[in-house]
Amino acid sequence: METAHNAPAPTIVNVATYLRTMARTQPYKRAVVCPCGRDREGRVAYTHLTFRQLDIESDCLAHGLDGLGVGRGVRTILMVKPSLDFFALVFALFKVGAVPVVVDPGMGVSRMLNCLKESQARALIGIPPAHVLRTLAPRYFNSVKTFITVGTRWFWGGRTLSQVRSRYWEPYPMADTRADEIAAILFTTGSTGPAKGVFYTHGVFDAQVRSIRAHFGITPDEIDLPTFPLFALFDPALGMTAVIPDMDPTKPAHVNPERIIEAIFNQGVTNMFASPALLNRVGRYGKEKGIKLSTLKRVISAGAPAAPANIEQFVAMLTEDAQIHTGYGATEAMPVSSFGSDEILGETRKLSEKGYGMCVGQPVAGIDVRIIRISDGPITQWTDDLVLPDGEIGEISVRGDQVTRGYFKRPRDDALAKIVDGATFWHRMGDLGWVDKKGRIWFCGRKSHRVVCPQKTIFTIPCEAIFNNHPRVFRSALVGVGHQGRQHPVVCIELEPGDSGKDKKDLKKELLALAKASPISEDVETILFHRAFPVDIRHNSKIFREQLAVWAAKKM
Repeated sequence: METAHNAPAPTIVNVATYLRTMARTQPYKRAVVCPCGRDREGRVAYTHLTFRQLDIESDCLAHGLDGLGVGRGVRTILMVKPSLDFFALVFALFKVGAVPVVVDPGMGVSRMLNCLKESQARALIGIPPAHVLRTLAPRYFNSVKTFITVGTRWFWGGRTLSQVRSRYWEPYPMADTRADEIAAILFTTGSTGPAKGVFYTHGVFDAQVRSIRAHFGITPDEIDLPTFPLFALFDPALGMTAVIPDMDPTKPAHVNPERIIEAIFNQGVTNMFASPALLNRVGRYGKEKGIKLSTLKRVISAGAPAAPANIEQFVAMLTEDAQIHTGYGATEAMPVSSFGSDEILGETRKLSEKGYGMCVGQPVAGIDVRIIRISDGPITQWTDDLVLPDGEIGEISVRGDQVTRGYFKRPRDDALAKIVDGATFWHRMGDLGWVDKKGRIWFCGRKSHRVVCPQKTIFTIPCEAIFNNHPRVFRSALVGVGHQGRQHPVVCIELEPGDSGKDKKDLKKELLALAKASPISEDVETILFHRAFPVDIRHNSKIFREQLAVWAAKKM
């Protein structure tokens, strides 16, 4: 149908329709499973909602939210831990057409408060600590007029979730949101720059669900263990049972591996999302104990490059048919590409160890990828002259339906990240890489982390791979000391856990000899040892090289 002006009618898309469909086609399958305690013998007890129950619960909450004025377009801060209530609230907000604002609490209180203030939200739904925070720092919540407590309300005003929930169920008339209408604002952690609110439209969510299902061959009979909470939001839409892991999601590097393995065994988990830090933690434990995870069909790892040795260690717990898929993407564009552990360990590993970069596979269907020349300023208009030949390192740029269109109230960041191309646009990932003859992307590090020396530019991931080959090195980080264009390259070393650090002088000689043996690292003449690298909260894998650069400058 067309409007009176002969323009196509806007496409109606609401991601909550996926839940309603699942409630109709598989009503009694468990949608969300959550640990809720342990008995005297230490056995874990679980509570759950089926797809039908989750749909009904979100309908009841949608009626209550609507009655409070939390409706279409209302930005709503959501500060609730992964739980049954979290899932019901997210889909209730989608149903009324409200816009959940999600901020990672692990970024630190100060940065989190600035993000919440920037969002100019009109409603806040949170657990008691969230409301304590807003009473202690009210100026960051000046725009908020509606307050809802999930749990016990203490000395502050507003409603509780129990008061909001409608006592009588009837299907909620879902908002007829458009594909280009804002569905959520998800803030980046700011691990490689300032934290930014990313616009997610219903169309982007829809494209991501379709892409993930098709690329990984996910079927509705599967059970997922999403150790990264935001990834769990896709599970009801994909028809998968989401098993909430018994862990602190802000500290995956310190997870109790027994709890993760316990959940896989107890629930028959077929799919798991895990950061490289969690893979390493659980893989080490599994290797020591000789554990096999026979139900797992796939593991999806993202957030930072997963070292081949880390992948190999975890693969030892899987069956021959199962694989670890290292996904590449960002909050602004996800997924971009994916790569299976068979090909990593059988082909690209030896090239990564020689400094070619980290192969992240071919682009998923529906995503266009181009490598453009490196620049730090805005690019207002796309031209084919920007594109580099295959094999040359440049900035990775992507285009597709699952690419977000911009940031919330950050026009300068939009200008730096987006390139207009007719009626479409390209997103600059801020990552450097190159494309091989097979069309595979090789990740070479963040653009902002490259070290620009007088004679050449050194890229982090290829250079660090040379040092990571040493058996005593857990990980390394290339940083630049001085002004760009005449920086001095320094490699910081974190030793393997349990390494006493003895004979560092001899170790430094060995590492410098490795450096001189490769043209990628031959300019490195300074090695510094660091006890424990500062890393991002979300995945515990991205190294804060900016902080290490400041530390290195003081050490020199």
